[in-house]
Amino acid sequence: MTAEKRGPVVNGKPEDGRDPEGSSSSLDKTEYNERGQWNNKIEFFLSVAGEIIGLGNVWRFPYLCYKNGGGAFFVPYVIFFVCCGIPVFFLETALGQFTTEGGITCWRKVCPLFEGIGYATQVIEAHLNVYYVVILAWAIFYLFNCFTTELPWAGCGHYWNTENCIDNYGDNVTNITNINGTSPVIEFWERRVLKISDGIEHMGGVRWELAMCLALAWFICYFCIWKGPKSTGKVVYVTATFPYVMLLVLLIRGVTLPGAYEGIKFYLYPDISRLSDPQ
Repeated sequence: MTAEKRGPVVNGKPEDGRDPEGSSSSLDKTEYNERGQWNNKIEFFLSVAGEIIGLGNVWRFPYLCYKNGGGAFFVPYVIFFVCCGIPVFFLETALGQFTTEGGITCWRKVCPLFEGIGYATQVIEAHLNVYYVVILAWAIFYLFNCFTTELPWAGCGHYWNTENCIDNYGDNVTNITNINGTSPVIEFWERRVLKISDGIEHMGGVRWELAMCLALAWFICYFCIWKGPKSTGKVVYVTATFPYVMLLVLLIRGVTLPGAYEGIKFYLYPDISRLSDPQ
């Protein structure tokens, strides 16, 4: 599964150290850094497996499945998975292995006119990375707040909670008749993590805690890829396997809860009428 090692490429053409016309060239004395390769097939396989799974499997997909007809959602999902997902995935891996080039130069090697596709994908990736790292910063913030005897979003009584906070699971159930009540989870998210202002006209101050978590997220991402496949190949042993382990833990936990069968049945019961909604 590893790509064949090739010589240096100049202007989209292989270069053997001599001019095409046979005359001597300064390229003879130029030293090229060999492009990094995966150490073994397992690292490549894990990197691909880690790309398949992410926060969307826990966060986005269950919500979309429930919102769009439960089991009926799998009909368009499977269609797009077979017609779009698998071909694009195969194109990405095959093109990268065949050309042993980056996301821009690989298209230049196929056809110079396609180089714009490479630039467009890099712009899309840049936008995705910016917002995804912000989500990682939130996750790091929550992780730091887990190292307490009582989770801060498990109950009311904190300085960020309001009088409308309803503690449905604590020892002292409060404000159960308040029609404007909110859960401690929502108040922790909106008033502690984000500190949402009253409107866009109120910018508020810098959330230094989140800023430090964001810097830490970028710091971790940098050192995961700074040496190319050599460093990434070691990181994927953790980053690629950990999400699958956590999904397995969540699955076991979910199916062993009381009423799990009824909940799964209600969640996946197909609503065929949703298939007529173009959304």
